[in-house]
Amino acid sequence: MRRQFAIKIAYDGTRYGGWQIQPNAPTVQQVIADAVAKATSEQVHVQGSGRTDSGVHAVGQIGSFVLESWNPPADRLVPAINRFLPYDIVVRECREVMIPFDPIRQAIKKRYRYTIRNAKVPDPMGNRFHWWIPKALDLDKMRLAAGFLIGTHDFKSFETLGSPRKSSTRTVYELTIEAFPSMDGQDLWIEIEADGFLYNMVRNIVGALWTIGSDRFSPQWMQTFLQMRARDTSSHTAPPQGLCLVQVTYPDLVYLDR
Repeated sequence: MRRQFAIKIAYDGTRYGGWQIQPNAPTVQQVIADAVAKATSEQVHVQGSGRTDSGVHAVGQIGSFVLESWNPPADRLVPAINRFLPYDIVVRECREVMIPFDPIRQAIKKRYRYTIRNAKVPDPMGNRFHWWIPKALDLDKMRLAAGFLIGTHDFKSFETLGSPRKSSTRTVYELTIEAFPSMDGQDLWIEIEADGFLYNMVRNIVGALWTIGSDRFSPQWMQTFLQMRARDTSSHTAPPQGLCLVQVTYPDLVYLDR
């Protein structure tokens, strides 16, 4: 019986050229597809909920594929696939979904977390998962600036050049900045949840927040930059290793086991 499944995937993106299959680098999508094929003896195309870039991580990426002859319950696919995955990729969950299910178009919200290591010395154990900034950042100014991005806006200013979309309007539901004590300093979690994201939108927002937290601009500059609707040479794109896809939300009706 033909069935479609959605898997929740976590991965350390350091060794990979991103999610999407490409000819000259290992990718998460290809590794997952190969593991599913070995576990089920079926060749599949694994569609992701979004394309994470090289070096970007995930704890809540969603992948979906169709199987023609898998009869056991959906959750049996978790250990079956994990058996053939490398140490830096794992399937956390598997659920059966209604056919056809599109993990990109049917997503209603996505949440990303960006981690900044704000300390005088780096953390050698976590350097693959954060952006190290030795200069102290002004969190009050960063939080004030973040408030200008809440709501529905044209985020063209935060889209990397050369990646046009039909619309650059997005709705940001939440943008928080939390600080946690860490080795000889603190870790900052910048979490943003929206109905969708432009290419490099999160990394560009983090870069703008860093600029403000470093006292180069006032918090009000964020509002001015947003209204420009164009990339500015004074803005910065945060490096990829601090970014993690945390969660993708779908309507309950897509799941057959709801």
